[in-house]
Amino acid sequence: MKIERALISVYDKSGLLELADFLKQKKIQIISSGGTASYLSEHGFEVTLVEAITEFPEMMDGRVKTLHPKIHGGILYLRDKEKHHEQAQKHGIKSIDLVVVNLYPFEKTVAKPGITFEEVIEQIDIGGPSLLRSASKNSQSVVVLSSTSQYSQFIKDYSEEKLNKEKSLEYAKQAFLRTSLYDQAIHGYLESLTSPEEKVKTNLSLELKQSLRYGENPHQKAELYTVASSLSNLQIIDSIEQLSGKELSYNNWLDIEAAWSLINEFEPELPSAAIIKHNTPCGVALGENILDAYEHALECDPISAFGGIVALNHEVDFNVAEKLSQIFLEVIIAPSYSKEAQELLSQKKNLRLIKAPLLMNGTEYKQYKSILGNGILVQDFDVHLLNKDEMKVVTEAQPTQEDWLQLLFAFRVSKHVRSNAIVIVNGNRTVGICGGQTNRVNSVRIALEQASDLSTNGILASDGFFPFADNVELAAQGRIKAIIQPGGSIRDNEVIDAANKYKIPMVFTGMRHFKH
Repeated sequence: MKIERALISVYDKSGLLELADFLKQKKIQIISSGGTASYLSEHGFEVTLVEAITEFPEMMDGRVKTLHPKIHGGILYLRDKEKHHEQAQKHGIKSIDLVVVNLYPFEKTVAKPGITFEEVIEQIDIGGPSLLRSASKNSQSVVVLSSTSQYSQFIKDYSEEKLNKEKSLEYAKQAFLRTSLYDQAIHGYLESLTSPEEKVKTNLSLELKQSLRYGENPHQKAELYTVASSLSNLQIIDSIEQLSGKELSYNNWLDIEAAWSLINEFEPELPSAAIIKHNTPCGVALGENILDAYEHALECDPISAFGGIVALNHEVDFNVAEKLSQIFLEVIIAPSYSKEAQELLSQKKNLRLIKAPLLMNGTEYKQYKSILGNGILVQDFDVHLLNKDEMKVVTEAQPTQEDWLQLLFAFRVSKHVRSNAIVIVNGNRTVGICGGQTNRVNSVRIALEQASDLSTNGILASDGFFPFADNVELAAQGRIKAIIQPGGSIRDNEVIDAANKYKIPMVFTGMRHFKH
């Protein structure tokens, strides 16, 4: 493809001087305006101003510059169509063969705290997207560069005379993607100003992060995407760093999400450990230090921990790493690792070592689930953390201060177990966990059986209300000393009476935590 004239209008000027120098060497005329023209001129490049071609001044604070037939005509006219060629000659329109444009940083602007509506509106680029779309539409004759990352490849291909229509089409696809994401970001901002009941459509922009080896099973294809959002600074996936081990699988990502969401339930000053297996907690504990927390979590269910995922909320030092290396684990995720710990754990080639920043308690973000092909359910992630003051003791017996600490711990864990979830803790560790049952009384039975003798003087938490008093009867048989549950059953009085009968303190939270 032959290039004689290039139009350049960029906000991000990274790499621009190198590109301009290449165009100068190839005797390609540079057309520009505004800040880009000034920048190039200051660095010694000869620039033809847009207004010299349009014979019309830049106006309205730069809102109107390139929106002119002599610019868009030079980009859009079909070179192999005689009628277009004649019209271009008649109106003094010269071809523009290369368009280099990147857009105002709308996404970064709206993410700034305290930004005003007027400031946001001024960051909506009009001419830039128009130029990108015009050039992309005519990719058979015009090359469009929409990102600074494309400059080096363009220079290489043009130098080696390898810039063909197929490569030009790839540039066009990227430009259309950029304008599409840009428009969605603008729509997302304006939609955020709309009340929920007035909303009609929501756009999701998905960016491919990783092609996975397979999905839940080897015969299923899978990829990891992130949902691009200009309205949130919460870029969790981008902040996760794999330090060593095999490539993360589809199931690994599901377990990482489950483990990291659970471990972030606890304040950073509390050393906490969680072990996840098949998206379900099998051991959760707090400790005096992170080694103590991990050892207690492992004691909860050492059989299920084999091949599991461990999440820790403090740095992994050499002593913790030695303990972790004693069993087979799929993934370890923590905020940091000492040099010695990383070296030791990296010797296990199949162990994925993941570094991730802790989340802020109460950080709000959306949760997306696909259903029936093209359906998507969207909800706020369940991040609310209840405290003692928001709960109500409904029995004659009252929890002790020590009981309260364990009640809050158990209820937080129950949020992360499949409903009907039952969690039994003794001290600051889980001793019995059951979820995914179709009735709650079975969950209570299984959790008590798993806890065995450790249910004595244990705390029982339920993610949903007790529909019948039989759950309390079973808890009493297991010598549970306190119960925490949402309440709200039509038989609450019967349940409370049963708790009073056995002198078991019971707390109603008023909030359920179903996890389907």
